[in-house]
Amino acid sequence: MYRTAANRLLHIDSLIKSSGGGRLIRFPSLRTVISSSQFSTTVDPQTFPNQTLNPSDSSTSSLSTAEDGPRHEKKNPRAEYEEEQARVLQASLRYVIRLGWSEEAMIAGAKEVGVSPSIVGSFLRKEAALVEFFMDDCLQRLIDRIDAGEELQHLIPSQRISKLVRIRLEMQASYISKWPQAISIQAHPFNVPTSFKQRAMLVDEIWHAAGDEASDMDWYVKRTVLGGIYSTTEIYMLTDSSPEFRDTWLFLDDRVKDAFDLKKTIHEAKYLAEAVGAGMGSSLQGFVGRVLQR
Repeated sequence: MYRTAANRLLHIDSLIKSSGGGRLIRFPSLRTVISSSQFSTTVDPQTFPNQTLNPSDSSTSSLSTAEDGPRHEKKNPRAEYEEEQARVLQASLRYVIRLGWSEEAMIAGAKEVGVSPSIVGSFLRKEAALVEFFMDDCLQRLIDRIDAGEELQHLIPSQRISKLVRIRLEMQASYISKWPQAISIQAHPFNVPTSFKQRAMLVDEIWHAAGDEASDMDWYVKRTVLGGIYSTTEIYMLTDSSPEFRDTWLFLDDRVKDAFDLKKTIHEAKYLAEAVGAGMGSSLQGFVGRVLQR
């Protein structure tokens, strides 16, 4: 799911020689590690044993990786959960408004679908598993709407970003009274890695839907900026008492506009630095003219 990041990391997958037999040991595929479950919703964590690779196969493997290049692969976030666990978590969401993101809500959800409440014990981080399931479910629903394509037609990139962030935040509007608890759970040290991963996947999906194909430092900058926009809008939403969160969406539009204006300013500053580093190389008048054309 974390499409471009996973493919970029594939290029640092390495082969090393063992000291004994001259055979090569290949570390686990980074694509597999990244896409594996980190939500602790199963009792036994997945392991990644070393795989052996014959020396004659190494050149073929390296060539295949180089030729493949970055790819944008789709993955269903819901697939990380066992079917019975998913049924319990889905049912538990209906009790969150009354019971919060809690073990009690999960027990109520288990009873609703006719599963023994003891299944809650299979979730190693209980409340965190419920919040993370909700985040994954929202991401999949957002992806489904992106793939439908109808809502993004005829929109420029900044409008697409505002639209998709709004769609995603509207999914948690009905839980707004309990969302501070969800944020607190996500901020727990044990839960931060998964929370970070889920938000990174979200902003990556949004940038792809906006048409971004960056592969250099802009890739990281864009996702960092959008992550900040998403988080600040999410916090603003908690204190918004306007009808249907009208003020929140105005706040969001302003932040996105500021970000795109900043991008233009950064490009101009970058060009200035390059020109200065090259000793200007042309008249000041010609330099200013090129900047204004950007």
